[in-house]
Amino acid sequence: MLPKFTKLQDSFEAELKQRVNAYFNDNNLKSTGNYKLWSKAIILMLAHLTIYIGLVFYTPTWPLAILMCILLGLATSGIGFNVMHDGSHGSFSGNKTLNKFAGWSLDLFGGSSYMWKVKHNVAHHTFTNIHGADDDIQAEPFMRMCETQKLYKIHRFQHIYCILTYGLLYFLWVFFFDFKKYFTGMVGEVPVPKLSLKENVIFWGSKVLFVFIAMWIPYTQVGFGPMMIGFLTYCFFTGVFIALVFQLAHVVEKAQFPQVPANGRIADEWAVHQLQTTVNFATNNRFWTWLLGGLNYQVEHHLFPMISHVHYPAISKIVKGTCADYDVVYNEYPRMSQALVSHVRLLKQLGRG
Repeated sequence: MLPKFTKLQDSFEAELKQRVNAYFNDNNLKSTGNYKLWSKAIILMLAHLTIYIGLVFYTPTWPLAILMCILLGLATSGIGFNVMHDGSHGSFSGNKTLNKFAGWSLDLFGGSSYMWKVKHNVAHHTFTNIHGADDDIQAEPFMRMCETQKLYKIHRFQHIYCILTYGLLYFLWVFFFDFKKYFTGMVGEVPVPKLSLKENVIFWGSKVLFVFIAMWIPYTQVGFGPMMIGFLTYCFFTGVFIALVFQLAHVVEKAQFPQVPANGRIADEWAVHQLQTTVNFATNNRFWTWLLGGLNYQVEHHLFPMISHVHYPAISKIVKGTCADYDVVYNEYPRMSQALVSHVRLLKQLGRG
């Protein structure tokens, strides 16, 4: 049974929403994306296309080819963080059709936007860091990400081999996890709504299209061996980039992993739960904020997932002020390196029980 959250009369969540809504109303701003996001989307997509064409059709020397595969993974991740992520949450644009196209960028890269919305928008955003409900912390038996998960002897070394596990993420996402969700009809304990004919066509068609673009075309240009080396390098670094960004916001020492009581009701209201389980990092670093699509402002994203990330720096001040007024802890690491060290340290602790 999925947990439920407590609703309070003197609600921190209600006050926070009122203050943030007032910010947009007072400044006559839309909460969706603007020219800053759209120009960034164009830059990232052009960069991805340029690297792909150079890599596949102009056959650079192998050291340069490997570097370009890594950069292609970075560009793919950047499009995911900035375009797909906002689009899937309906915040890329005020135009619903444009949001759908932005969300479908995931399908172009082999993932299923339909399954992503269930996994991310529903399971992860609602039940953040709750074992059994949040699919993002389910990596058993390879990784142990919270104390309620079973401890295996191999976990003693998980802080060392975690990078290899993260490198497998993208490949398994495209070729295994999506299909598991499709055929079981479940994302952890969250049921997947039945796919329409259109969604079925998109699901299967996108898989075929990805194999054609990412594997078949390169194979015809450079041969099987170089294609596989390039493809696996690309998948590995894409997986590492994606996994680390999300891990640094949730699987760190400052984040909590609440246990569900026997009655199935979480003691705190939903917004407080998000602040307990989510951590910001490197919010003063403009480069990371630009590249990561504001996912270093993970607190603001979890509280307001339908607000575009271009507004997070502004509303973070409102969130901090409201937290101070209600005596709610606001978690953050000033630098990415601090979040990374905390993540590794937590994995080491969990691996030793």
